Amino acid sequence: MSLNYTLNLTDPNATVETVGGKGASLARLAMAGLPVPNGFHISTEAYRRFMTDGGLQMQILAALSTVVPDQPATLEVASRQVGELFARGTIPEDVAGAIRQAYSRLGDGDIVVAVRSSATVEDMPGASFAGQLETFLNLRGEVQVLEGVKRCWASLWTPRALGYMARNGIDFSKVSVAVVVQELVPAAAAGVMFTINPLTGARNQVVINAAWGLGEAVVGGRVTPDTIIVDKVFGKVVEQQISSKVAMTVRTSSGTHEEPVPAVRRDRAVLSPGQAVKLAGIGVRVEELYGGPMDIEWALDRGRFFLVQARPITALRGHNPIEGEWNDSLAGDYLWTRTNYGEAVPDVMTPCTWSFVQILMSDAELSIGPYLVYGNIGGRLYRNLSIEASFAAAFGINPKRIQSMTEDAFGRLPAGLDIPIFRVPRLRLIRMALPVIIGDLLRMRANQKKLPEYLRTMPERCERLRSRIQATSRPEELAALWHTDVLPLFHEAGQMIEAAAGQGGGAIVATPHRLQTLLGQDDANILLTGSSLETGPLASLGPLLSLTRLARGEIDRATYVRQYGYRGPHEAEVSVPRPAEDPQWIDLQLAGLGQAPADATALLARQEAARGAARERLHERYPGKEKSIIRQIDRWVSIARDREAARSEAIRGFWVLRAFVLRAGEITGLGDDMFFLSIDEILSVLKGDRISLAHVKARRASYERYHALPPYPPLIRGHFDPFRWAADPGRPGESYDASGSSTPREAAIKGFPGAAGVVEGRARLVASFEDGDQLQAGEILVTTLTNVGWTPLFPRAAAIVTDVGAPLSHAAIVARELGIPAVVGCGTATRRIKTGDRIRVDGEKGLVELISTNDTAKPLIGNEIKSLK
Repeated sequence: MSLNYTLNLTDPNATVETVGGKGASLARLAMAGLPVPNGFHISTEAYRRFMTDGGLQMQILAALSTVVPDQPATLEVASRQVGELFARGTIPEDVAGAIRQAYSRLGDGDIVVAVRSSATVEDMPGASFAGQLETFLNLRGEVQVLEGVKRCWASLWTPRALGYMARNGIDFSKVSVAVVVQELVPAAAAGVMFTINPLTGARNQVVINAAWGLGEAVVGGRVTPDTIIVDKVFGKVVEQQISSKVAMTVRTSSGTHEEPVPAVRRDRAVLSPGQAVKLAGIGVRVEELYGGPMDIEWALDRGRFFLVQARPITALRGHNPIEGEWNDSLAGDYLWTRTNYGEAVPDVMTPCTWSFVQILMSDAELSIGPYLVYGNIGGRLYRNLSIEASFAAAFGINPKRIQSMTEDAFGRLPAGLDIPIFRVPRLRLIRMALPVIIGDLLRMRANQKKLPEYLRTMPERCERLRSRIQATSRPEELAALWHTDVLPLFHEAGQMIEAAAGQGGGAIVATPHRLQTLLGQDDANILLTGSSLETGPLASLGPLLSLTRLARGEIDRATYVRQYGYRGPHEAEVSVPRPAEDPQWIDLQLAGLGQAPADATALLARQEAARGAARERLHERYPGKEKSIIRQIDRWVSIARDREAARSEAIRGFWVLRAFVLRAGEITGLGDDMFFLSIDEILSVLKGDRISLAHVKARRASYERYHALPPYPPLIRGHFDPFRWAADPGRPGESYDASGSSTPREAAIKGFPGAAGVVEGRARLVASFEDGDQLQAGEILVTTLTNVGWTPLFPRAAAIVTDVGAPLSHAAIVARELGIPAVVGCGTATRRIKTGDRIRVDGEKGLVELISTNDTAKPLIGNEIKSLK
């Protein structure tokens, strides 16, 4: 029976439910090999036994029934009544015996310990409960330890703790408390450490507060500590403020007390730079263990650091995930890009979607050490270009070379905007990266062999899994299905994106450049199309071609829904219905296709004729190289097809995720509140823990505030405040540079050549896909970005112009397949062009020329389009 009452510090059963939040956190640290003082847990089972053995449970709940959160007097009365009940209570002998036995194993039965409360709602991302319960230091002997345990239990019902629980909607009847007993570190110095700068939000900095003596003076705010800022990347102290530390907490024979700091130490640095860097390194290990910024209490004894507490940081200025605020631009002076990522995840993400995106990215993108490869800025997904450039620079590769190598996927930088580089020691990088890269390559090669089977079976697997999700009737049944089926399938989807993209090394980027050198851009582009023929449609074209067949009566609506009902303009945002769930969506697209001067199959046939002519020119110019060039083209087309197919199946996986969240909302009765919880929080709710629901209202408000803002710049350097940027009438649209540098606006609107051809016509500015019905046949579509869900609009457009994009982006690929002139990645097109302006689009040169404004002439349609080439 005693095994239920005490557990070793590293016991695998030390969970939040058994040992509370603080205890579970300390167990996690200890099991990871981090320096934690030796000790043991007194479980929540011991507390419950104390409550039931003395009949206290009902009496306590009766006393608490009078509590009113905003009336302090009721908190005081209830707390006093509960305190009297605890004072009269006696710890059952078998519980006391288990505690005595665990205490005796720490030493000779007379060791000095700290006795800390650990509530089941403490030190968790959803509710830190920090400072609400009591800790008792410098206790010695069984009598003092047992008394300290009872006082820790009683501290769950202090006025302060009661007020916290009442304000956060925590059910009194479901709260329990454990106790952690640990050897007391006779600290010469102690303090707290934040693995992110809590004032600026900079995620590349560790901030350490340090003072003499035990840490209570720092935690309690009774001394002004030293502050040391350590740069995580460089591993060095970048700022240090030495305070005059007038008091410190020390041990005494009867407990602890404060005494003056000796004058000789008062203004002396508590930690040397070397010690600060060492401590920061421990903090980074804790952050990596937990996967997020941490607030850590530490102590220093005879040159050794110990961790006595660690909890997730729940609030930062401008970055407060608990309330749905995200701003990873605060991580440091980095350059972030939205190109490529913006097409895959175009919308402001709900907290639920963001948690899914992080799972996908952990599999699809190579991540090394503590470096942020991707991030969430104001609810939108961005990629960190500084990481790749800095890694390359460590091996002597010029940043300009990196820009040229990545611009096909991530866009071209405007003049005056450079990629900030930070120094990464080469040897350190090799040590970090080599094992990761080798493991990743082995996994990728294995997955490349599995890719054809995966692509063949994924549709049926997803359909079956959605049916199984819908068939669940109990929360625990649905939660179990997540772990056994849903999560493994989604992990596989991310890994297959990586496998498909990794085929052929850099062929997906290098082949077009080689062909452009040999054949010119027009012929190179046309020869790289045609992946929609022979072996089936390119995944990006699938919805459009199937809609065309549906319009002709060649397939029925059920077939279209089964094949492509999961693909739409908001397909990665799980809170938005799929086209399969909205019959009106299909009707609107069919109506739009009816307005197009030519359907998709006619456009593809026109491209096939152009491709035949290009092959003839290839044969005439390079008869000896023709077969080799054709093999390169076929290889490129195969890689492009697999790349698009793997992405498409990952989106099908998002449909499964949406089905899971919807079902969770139905079973629990919480409906769309589930979209404002992370997947981990949803699973906790399914297991009966509803504490995270207290944050839904704030997160919904944050989401709506982000959603109301205009699209952010495709390129962001340094700290970016989306609200301040949006409020500036002269805000830059192409890029934002916090360093103060400005990029000159060029007279011409320049972008990437997306698809060849020159067209002059009337512009139609389309802010969102939902406004797509305003696009008239023959107009030039001008928008921020497109994805697969926009494809049904393309046959109506004479040409396409986007702010965000690159040669390998969706708009460019699909426009080339259909033979529609396109210029992508213009940056400021939507700010410089208005509906009704007459513009000329040169898809070969990547130029858009404004001919005249306020054009009131009728839209050009059909053969009235003026083709200039």
